[in-house]
Amino acid sequence: MLLKGYRKEIFRPECNPSFQSVHCIAHLDEDVGAVLPYLNTVLGGFQYFEIPPLVMFKVHGKLIKVGPREIAVNALNDEAEADKILEWLKREINEAWEKHEEITPSFKSVSQPQILEILKLLPKTNCGECGYPTCMVFAVQVTEGGKGADDCPSMTEESRNKFNEYLSQFDLDV
Repeated sequence: MLLKGYRKEIFRPECNPSFQSVHCIAHLDEDVGAVLPYLNTVLGGFQYFEIPPLVMFKVHGKLIKVGPREIAVNALNDEAEADKILEWLKREINEAWEKHEEITPSFKSVSQPQILEILKLLPKTNCGECGYPTCMVFAVQVTEGGKGADDCPSMTEESRNKFNEYLSQFDLDV
């Protein structure tokens, strides 16, 4: 077992303490840096960095960063959700380490859709019908996997098809 324990910290974002969501940082008791490229393979990280070593995941609208000595998770509903995600990651880390000889490590990031390419496919009316003030903000949400073509009421059928065709080359969690 590579990761035996951690100490977690739950906090509200300093930039806006009125946010309903909380963030979590788990300070790991052991250094898990050696498992990161294997974890990247197993869980399909969307960004991987060799220096400093860390892998980032987008899971169910959460951004999760795993480094050698800490795990950070954003936009959590509460501490119970943090516990659930941390225990899941602990199991995944330990399982990836136990099977690392059978796993091909990945030191690569997956390709991501580009905000400006998405913006080119949008109507650029800034109508707000999608719930966002501008098409640019909507495009950012698309790159993060939170929105898709069906979330833009102003998009024509032809544009929607081009939009979906562009996004089909990326593994987004929409």
